Amino acid sequence: MKVYLKDGNIATRNLTPGVSVYGEDLIMEDEEYRIWNPRRSKLAAALLNGLKNLEIHDASKVLYLGASTGTTVSHISDIATSGRIYAVEFSPTTAKKLVQLSRQRKNIAPILGDATKPKGYLNLVEKSDLVYCDVAQPTQTELFMRNMNLFSTNDGIGLLMIKARSIDVVQKPKKIFKEQEHKLKEKGFKIIEKTKLEPYEKDHIAFLVEKNF
Repeated sequence: MKVYLKDGNIATRNLTPGVSVYGEDLIMEDEEYRIWNPRRSKLAAALLNGLKNLEIHDASKVLYLGASTGTTVSHISDIATSGRIYAVEFSPTTAKKLVQLSRQRKNIAPILGDATKPKGYLNLVEKSDLVYCDVAQPTQTELFMRNMNLFSTNDGIGLLMIKARSIDVVQKPKKIFKEQEHKLKEKGFKIIEKTKLEPYEKDHIAFLVEKNF
């Protein structure tokens, strides 16, 4: 995966030189790089905390659930330069910013949709090498599995960002993480890697998974 270390930070090579997406610093060396802020992107936090088995290639197809305004999507866009990122966002207001981003970055396909109802965008998304889920709601694990079952390629992987407080504000995060891991295993998902996101995100964990189809 084409992620670079620049001045103690991780960075991606800028697909649109001269353009900053969310106010991130740009560094010019042999080419232009965008600093990837781990406090603005859970994927950056996971990578800095040691996530090592995730592969995103030039031609990767990615289904991104919970795309928001496109901060993390834009860095994946830098990596999967000849691929396609299907960026699903529920909020019409937020999705407008995704549309603007997609005008600059032709490998992003913005979709106004509900990740809990994946059949609503079934005809818009092709089979994906990576299903990435960052949807902060109680059923985040279930909706992730539904999307994996519908859209993952046979050898595809999934990355689920679990926010404990969105599932239960009373239970301890450690217990919630174990419960969600059990749900995944029970439905035939294998946990490849687990990465906590502190100090960048409190009470979060990233599960990198594959499914036995």
